Formats: sequence, structure tokens, C-alpha cells
Amino acid sequence: MITYGIHFLFSFISTVAFGIITNIPKRSLVATGLTGAIGWMIYWGLRQNAQGLGFSNFVAAIAIGCLSIFFSRRLKMPMIIFNIPSLVPLVPGGPAYQAIRELVLGDSTKSFDNLKIVIMTAGAIAAGFMITSLVETLVFKCNAYIKKTAHRK
Repeated sequence: MITYGIHFLFSFISTVAFGIITNIPKRSLVATGLTGAIGWMIYWGLRQNAQGLGFSNFVAAIAIGCLSIFFSRRLKMPMIIFNIPSLVPLVPGGPAYQAIRELVLGDSTKSFDNLKIVIMTAGAIAAGFMITSLVETLVFKCNAYIKKTAHRK
């Protein structure tokens, strides 16, 4: 159980630290930290339960996107303030470094394997954000249509 707390704490700290580095407003730091930590916990929990790398990143990206929408509306701030720092725990920096390192050392097979991990992770994160954005747009348009038709009656 303490492992969950450690993962939550360090993902929260890394998200908030990146938010400070990128100079996001101070009033959004806690919400951004929570978004990143919850996204990481979803990713890590799925990985612990034998889910694939792509699926885990995809679901975590959807969660981050949904939480970013929630906090952006609640705090009346742009969604990107919450999205970008919250991605820090999910970004495949280690495999990207290893891919370049192995390529420089001449081991193209290991380099290609790491590059596949990077592409799959980045693609899953992008797809998760696209799905979240699509659902948000559809919900917004449906609500606008319902309000529009309700006023006609």
C-alpha cells in the first residue's frame, strides 16, 4: 500500500515541478499535480494488472484529458495549462534516450525496439487526447442544440 502512496507523491511532485518550470499560474498547481498524479496512478495500476503499454497510456491520457477539461472549467483557465505538465509522468523519456544511445552505439535492433515503444506510447497519448477532445466537442454541441431547441418551445 505504501508503494501506491510513493507513486502518487512522486508523480504529483514531478507534475507540479514541471508546472513551476513552465510558469503556469500558481492557483492551478494543485489541480495540475492531481491531474498528473491520477493519470500516472491509472497508468501504473493498469500496468501492474498486466495491461499493455499502449492501452495503459491511452486510458491514462483519456483520464488526464477529462480531468484537464474539468479543472479548466472549474478554474476558468485554458485546458493546456493542465494537459502539458500532467503528461510529464507518462512521457517515454527513458526509451527515447535508449533508442538514440543504441543507435549511436551501432545496435540498430535494440534501437528500433526502443523506438517502437516511444512511437506506441506517444501515439496512445495522442489518441487519448483526441478522443477526449472529440467527446468534449460532441457534448458541447449536443448541449447547445438541446438549449436551442428548448428555447423554441
